[in-house]
Amino acid sequence: MRVVITGGAGFLGSHLCDRFLAEGHEVIAIDNLITGNVANIAHLAGHKSFKFIHHDISNFIFIDGPVDAVLHFASPASPVDYLKYPIQTLKVGALGTHNTLGLARAKGARFMLASTSEVYGDPLVHPQHEDYYGNVNTIGPRGVYDEAKRFAEAMVMAYHRTHGIDTRIVRIFNTYGPRMRLEDGRVVPNFIAQALRGEPLTVYGDGSQTRSFCYYSDLIEGIYRLFNSTYTDPVNIGNPHAEKSIAELAHIINDLTNNPGGIVFQPRARTENDPQTRRPDISRARSVLSWEPKVSLEDGLRETIRFFKDKQA
Repeated sequence: MRVVITGGAGFLGSHLCDRFLAEGHEVIAIDNLITGNVANIAHLAGHKSFKFIHHDISNFIFIDGPVDAVLHFASPASPVDYLKYPIQTLKVGALGTHNTLGLARAKGARFMLASTSEVYGDPLVHPQHEDYYGNVNTIGPRGVYDEAKRFAEAMVMAYHRTHGIDTRIVRIFNTYGPRMRLEDGRVVPNFIAQALRGEPLTVYGDGSQTRSFCYYSDLIEGIYRLFNSTYTDPVNIGNPHAEKSIAELAHIINDLTNNPGGIVFQPRARTENDPQTRRPDISRARSVLSWEPKVSLEDGLRETIRFFKDKQA
């Protein structure tokens, strides 16, 4: 196949490029590089089946020749990024989704949207299943990301129902691993960066809020299986076995890095509508995709810590 991957220089997008190339497909990666980095795809330079286009998909997308699949993974994804780029985040969720769906329709291509567990907001249901409509504050600071993704899902289903586009929607829960940025702003790189400097890990609030952490390789496998399925409703991909409080995660990372700095608790900052709990119900992924995460939190963190150590060397 000839596959277009938006956000192809980002954390997950670059790993998707690797997977599709490994499966023998031709890949065209598109990224405007506001949060992506060409270093993530530098190893693909000169690959006969890979092409990179520097472009903002909030503008019209032109691809010459046939396209068999469009995977829309472009968007700021960490709170630091979407609070810094709120309008760009809304535009890539709305205009970017419209443009990529238009490309898929024009080329007769299969379409996949990278959605997020953030569509559930600060959930009143635990764990979160795909039929839960969520608890989102549309006008809060996090709303720019939550609503961009919720709108994107609605547009994907409208194109599916109206134009018969072959679509997939993956709802991604907290993912971590190599190629994240140390300054990403998400908790795993934040903690690892502090631990590698021998500093206390900063926990905001009492640290009781939970997240479920999925290693990138498990996520990519789930995404690839969903892409190759015929299932069109949203599917949660995440690791329900690795739900940890933020305080627990801090202790684990300190242990894995032999960091003597300990933990320091500070008042919460910029956390209006910050979800208190997060754990995916993956019953649908199990039944439809025969998918289950395999990498333990400790093993995944060891690999991620090794990546950041090598990057700093």
